[in-house]
Amino acid sequence: MKVSANKIRADFSAAMSLMYRKEVPAYGTLVEIVEEVNAGVLGRSGNALALTPGEDTARISAERHGAIRLGTAEELAMMARVFDVMGMEPVGYYDLSIASVPVHSTAFRPVARADLAENPFRVFTSLLRLELIADEALRQKAAETLARRKIFTEGAVVLTEKAEAQGGLDEADAKRFVAEVLETFRWHSDACVDAATFGALIDAHRLIADVVSFKGPHINHLTPRTLDIDAAQAGMVARGLPAKAVVEGPPRRSCPILLRQTAFKALNEAVRFPEGAGWTEGHHTARFGEIEQRGAALTPKGRALYDQLLAEVRAAILPAADGSNAEEYVAKLQEVFAAFPDTWRDLHDQGLAYFKYGRGEAPATGTDVSALLDAGALTLSPIIYEDFLPVSAAGIFQSNLGDEARSETQGASNRASFEAALGKSVADEFALYEAMQSDSLVAALDQLKVSAA
Repeated sequence: MKVSANKIRADFSAAMSLMYRKEVPAYGTLVEIVEEVNAGVLGRSGNALALTPGEDTARISAERHGAIRLGTAEELAMMARVFDVMGMEPVGYYDLSIASVPVHSTAFRPVARADLAENPFRVFTSLLRLELIADEALRQKAAETLARRKIFTEGAVVLTEKAEAQGGLDEADAKRFVAEVLETFRWHSDACVDAATFGALIDAHRLIADVVSFKGPHINHLTPRTLDIDAAQAGMVARGLPAKAVVEGPPRRSCPILLRQTAFKALNEAVRFPEGAGWTEGHHTARFGEIEQRGAALTPKGRALYDQLLAEVRAAILPAADGSNAEEYVAKLQEVFAAFPDTWRDLHDQGLAYFKYGRGEAPATGTDVSALLDAGALTLSPIIYEDFLPVSAAGIFQSNLGDEARSETQGASNRASFEAALGKSVADEFALYEAMQSDSLVAALDQLKVSAA
């Protein structure tokens, strides 16, 4: 009997969480903080959180995403096949070079509403853009180093091929698959370049050094979901974690939108560099702990307004990496975003966010959606945003790579080359949310017809 892709994905995310807690003990502290905050929020009456009817609140804190950085087109193509076994499709294209981070990315995640409800684990997956290394000799050395490594075990490859050939895996093979794929994400403290090359890669960009210098890509963070990111941020500070100074994304609102993220800063970890017949000791900063708070998915119109307001904020003030202007930045964010409507009904009526419709208690009269909502015959609940924000992702990366990561390195967006490496097109996240909204409206109106009959 075949194991469902949802079950394999859930088992993999649980195994990753356990491994990361052992590798990065502070992550365990982070999860404890999030669980405490979420329990407190769920205990309040009348909270305005973006929880939807039927959502399993018992597993809110376990909803995480991970992030991984790959070095070659071949690694990305194989990763896509591995994630496909877990029911995860590439959604969206993110060009982080616009924020001086030399990668472009997608998010592998489940796309169907039922699959998201069962387990929404997602992995933000970045591909290094070697063409953005200015030094030709260093670029060539990086390419040669990446070409020599194999980031997947033989078992992972064989089991992926088996799943593709037979349309899934049985219980024993699924268990082995999770264990084999987990090795790709494991930390390796022995570098595969010497200290001099590592230093040159650091000078080019810290993220380049992180991708090129090690045997495998290693998970660089996992992210539990909180229902109150400001409380979780305060909890990090109270527990002595080196919290990021500013929460990325929109400001605190009555009706949360999109995605807010914060993190504790990357660990300074001991590594060894090959030197002759032996090793030389060094260190590397790459892995950190992140928290996310997810709100409503925005329509293209809503996203355009969000991007416009954020650009206005960042034209006036950029958050300093050392947190010295954090209060000023947050104040400006609140001031400018006052222009973004902050009730669910306004967001719905102005076409700024996506919603699921449900049948209300009142009897239906007519088919006009606004009238049915006014009468209480239809109800609204926001569709949760399952994707990412490039400026926020870049802000998290930069805060954990060091101040010198703010380089001038930029390159033109190259979605075509990314999709060629991936071996498929990325899905349009707006189309996915639009379909969820449309399907829920059809279902709700059908229910109203049945009840009126």
